[in-house]
Amino acid sequence: MRAMILNRPRGGLRSETLDLPPVAAGEVRGRVLACGVCRTDLHLVDGELPDPGLPIVPGHEAVAIAEEVGSDVGRIRPGQRFGVPWLGWTCGECRYCREGRENLCDSAQFTGFHRHGGYAEGILADARYCVSIPEGYSDEHAAPLLCAGLIGYRSWKLAGPAGRLGIYGFGAAAHIVAQVALAHNQDVYAFVRPGDRRVEAFARELGAVWAGPSDRAPPRELDAALIFAPVGGLIPAALSAVRKGGTVVCGGIHMSEIPAFPYELLWGERVLRSVANLTRADADEFMVLAGATPISTSVRNYPLAEANTALADLRAGRLNGAAVLIP
Repeated sequence: MRAMILNRPRGGLRSETLDLPPVAAGEVRGRVLACGVCRTDLHLVDGELPDPGLPIVPGHEAVAIAEEVGSDVGRIRPGQRFGVPWLGWTCGECRYCREGRENLCDSAQFTGFHRHGGYAEGILADARYCVSIPEGYSDEHAAPLLCAGLIGYRSWKLAGPAGRLGIYGFGAAAHIVAQVALAHNQDVYAFVRPGDRRVEAFARELGAVWAGPSDRAPPRELDAALIFAPVGGLIPAALSAVRKGGTVVCGGIHMSEIPAFPYELLWGERVLRSVANLTRADADEFMVLAGATPISTSVRNYPLAEANTALADLRAGRLNGAAVLIP
């Protein structure tokens, strides 16, 4: 199969021919129909994440159709459409797995980081960690649900009840979770790069009650805030925007250094927390929600061979929503 492979950090992706290994017990081999381009992929390619399993095929928002299913697989049948998300395998034995927090597993393997991902014509995955995709979503519109949607959903859950929800960094994850929040009668306040009127307008079109630059205070005090932009300087801004007892959730896997800030921003029992990966329970819950509450994903399609262009557009902030690769 053809695949876009990262051989060294900051070296860009190269198109190469790759042989998938035989399907083992518990595995499924699929033909990739579409694969979303996530900011985590950009961090990987730019050398900002430690210890990737190079050479590696990135991509953890893969929508595929099952072509071969190994023994001991009950949830996926040949010819069935399925999704391959970031969490690709866990040990099932460490304290985190035993406590139901497999997203924190010490030995976890991640799709497109330790295991070859979806920037390819085919993919091999552990069927236990694959995701059912609701009907009604095309392949390219389903792809962003598999990470932007899932991580956004986990971030939203960890934020707790919030009548007024701030979202910093209005990209792929934000444009999905904003729709989830609106469906739950929350007011959404969107914070974008200063001067980016295009994204401000995009947020308002989705239903945000306010959209403005991230260096400006919102017109009303927030109950909670989600940060998806990888900018540590947004943490003090978000803390200053939420009420006492409010929560700020950092939804990204990588963030620049957090600047010093006065204790009074955290004072008043405000909570600052991160989101690490996802669990299979998150995926099952979110896909049920996505099926019951149709989510409009804004996507721009690219041929598989143009993966570097898609990453460059993401890096430069030229996207509304998500980029999706089509083999």
